[in-house]
Amino acid sequence: MKRIIISIAILLATISLSAQKVNVAAAANLKYVLEELKIIYLKQNPRAKVNLTFSASGMLVQQITNGALFDFFMAADNDFPLKLKDKGLTTGPINTYAYGKLVIYSTTLDVDKLGLDALKNPTVKKIAIANPETATYGTRSVELLKSLKLYDQLKSKLVIGENIAQTAQFAFTGNAEIGFIALSLAIAPDMAGSGNYYIISPKLYSPIDQACVLIKTPVLNTEAVKFKKFVLSPANKAIWEKYGYAIPKS
Repeated sequence: MKRIIISIAILLATISLSAQKVNVAAAANLKYVLEELKIIYLKQNPRAKVNLTFSASGMLVQQITNGALFDFFMAADNDFPLKLKDKGLTTGPINTYAYGKLVIYSTTLDVDKLGLDALKNPTVKKIAIANPETATYGTRSVELLKSLKLYDQLKSKLVIGENIAQTAQFAFTGNAEIGFIALSLAIAPDMAGSGNYYIISPKLYSPIDQACVLIKTPVLNTEAVKFKKFVLSPANKAIWEKYGYAIPKS
C-alpha cells in the first residue's frame, strides 16, 4: 500500500512538473510580439517554461493532426483552429486574440508613397507572398490581387515563401522587390529602418481574425490554460498595438 501511495505521489509530481511546460504552436507573424510577451510571462511565472514554434498556420495544423506535442495553438485566422476543433483535437473555446494587417514592403521602392501602384512598376521582377495553401497572409494576398484584377498579370512574378517570415526575408534581402507581409514583421526591430511599407486598406481583403485554442492533451496542461489567459489579457493591449495589431474589445 505504501509503495502504491509513493508511486501515485511520484506520478502526480511528474504531471505537476510537466504542466509547467507549455509548447506553443504559433503563426509566423507572431514571432516578435510573442517573444516579448513570453519574457513578461516568465518574469511573472518564473517556474514556467514556454517553448515557441513558429510556422505557417496550415503547416502547424498538419503537425498537430499528425500528433505533434503542442498544448496551445495561435493561428493567423480562425479557420485553422476550427479545422482542429472539427477533428476533436481541441478543448475549450476558440478565441480571437488580435486582428492582423497586410502590407507591401520593399527595400528598393518607395512603396509608402507609391502604394499599390508599386506592383505595376516595370522594375519589379519578383513579388513575394506566403504560400496561400497554408498561410493566411498568403491567402489574403492572392485574394487582394484577384480583387484588383492584377493576379493574372503578376502571377509569373510571384515568389512563394513557406510562411510569412520567409516571405518577409525574401523582401528584406532584395530577393524580391516587393513582399506581401504582416505589418507586425514590417515594423519589427530586424526590418524597421531597412525598408518601407504601405498598409493595405482592410476593405480590400477578408478580415484577418487571428484566433487561438488549447490543444486536447491526455492531462489538461494548467500552465497552458494560464498562458492562454495571459495572452488574452487586456493588460497586454499596448504590446499588441506596438506590433501593429488591433485587439478585440474586452
